[in-house]
Amino acid sequence: MTELSQMHADARPQHIDPEEWQIRIDLAAAYRLVAHFGWDDLIFTHLSARLPGADHRFLINPYGMMFHEITASSLVKVDQAGNIVADNGYRINPAGFTIHSAIHMAKEDAGSVMHLHNHAGTAVSAQKDGLLPITQTAMLVYPRIAYHDYEGVALDLDERERIVKDLGDKDVMILRNHGTLTIGNTVAEAFTLMYFLENACEKQIKAQAGGELHFPSAQALETTRQQSSMLPKVAPLVWPGLIRLLDAKDPSYRT
Repeated sequence: MTELSQMHADARPQHIDPEEWQIRIDLAAAYRLVAHFGWDDLIFTHLSARLPGADHRFLINPYGMMFHEITASSLVKVDQAGNIVADNGYRINPAGFTIHSAIHMAKEDAGSVMHLHNHAGTAVSAQKDGLLPITQTAMLVYPRIAYHDYEGVALDLDERERIVKDLGDKDVMILRNHGTLTIGNTVAEAFTLMYFLENACEKQIKAQAGGELHFPSAQALETTRQQSSMLPKVAPLVWPGLIRLLDAKDPSYRT
């Protein structure tokens, strides 16, 4: 065991089992990475991770804490009714619960859900045609995208049914006039999809500022559609490097 892994193992509270603690570390890392890439929006937006078991409990951020401050132990455990389990003194954003509980309850394979209000993603969400397949990055994400129309701040639990219906079998969603959302079996998968999605949106906004757009051929679109299945598979290659980046910068997310 390395010195760092021993440190975060020692930081685990005795009432939290090792499997849950690792999920907490991964999710806290994702919050820190969102802050690192400048995708955060003060204390708003949310990332969540499902915990093992049949009761649909999941972890989400403590409302009022900036993303660069979040640690494994500060994450809040909630059930499918929004009740806080094992109170650690923090509360949650009701709108975050609405969006994340909808997906965790409906999709057993939704191990992690990430929702952002980043500038590029939100700008594309406000465009009539949404994400355009004009870059390789966009073409890889394009076949995976669903859209959900804006209904106001997500405080109405009835909206959960419409979110799930619009999502269908996709794992990427653009919330129109609102932001972006990705789903993965793991935190690493959801984060990797979000990186590609936000990267594609940023490139689109920059390309639109530079003149007339060039669209690829139908054959290129089809080839890339078939190749898009690889995106979640690269997560195990990407994630360890991101963890090394965080550990070198500030490993306190592990506590």
